[in-house]
Amino acid sequence: MQRAELENYLNQYLEVGRFRDYCPNGLQVEGRAEIRSIVSGVSASLDLLTAAREHGADAVLVHHGYFWRGEEPRVTGTRRARLALLLAQDINLFAYHLPLDAHAEVGNNVQLACVLDLPVDGRFCEQDIAMHGAFETPLALGVLAQRVHERLGRAPQVIGRADRLIRRVAWCTGAAQGYLEDAVRLGADAYITGEISEQTVHLAREADVAFIAAGHHATERYGIRALGEHLAARFGLAHRFIDLENPV
Repeated sequence: MQRAELENYLNQYLEVGRFRDYCPNGLQVEGRAEIRSIVSGVSASLDLLTAAREHGADAVLVHHGYFWRGEEPRVTGTRRARLALLLAQDINLFAYHLPLDAHAEVGNNVQLACVLDLPVDGRFCEQDIAMHGAFETPLALGVLAQRVHERLGRAPQVIGRADRLIRRVAWCTGAAQGYLEDAVRLGADAYITGEISEQTVHLAREADVAFIAAGHHATERYGIRALGEHLAARFGLAHRFIDLENPV
């Protein structure tokens, strides 16, 4: 399919126009006009771009792209190396941040709910990105943490007693520890996100809300993979998801 057709479809499907974001969503680096093969991954690192070149991809599809607000604008060092590879190989780079977090079908948060069997009752927080739900039968925090460990393949950092019963759980993938207070106001017993900050520990303890930091990369692998699979099924494109190890 043509690059312009794919870009138009993605921008409409992910409703890019309704989000206030910290980076441009959509086509970030223009490559060849015709696209037959896509490589997807969480972040547009040099390793991912190198893998895309080796697989003969016409486009790279990521959650974390480039040109973030407040970022150093000069094209030097690692930034030059990444852009040089894309431009030399004529590979397109598509990146979708908040639109991918929030999407109702392929979004990071709804996909994490599927992976962890979390109940979805509604959304909350800024731009309705985060999600929450209540278990029919409350389960112990230790049981929930073990489920996270087994299904994400990464031991989470857990704040709270293992025997604490969890009925309402809230979550937002990535670096969303700042939404903990919103989860507290929602009445959540536990909040799941990717990262944790020093002050978050105190807030969780004082608010008596369990906190599970399951990994930024680990919680955001599923949306971009689902989006790539969606494009492959809809348009007959070749798609390969590449999961590069990341301990954060």
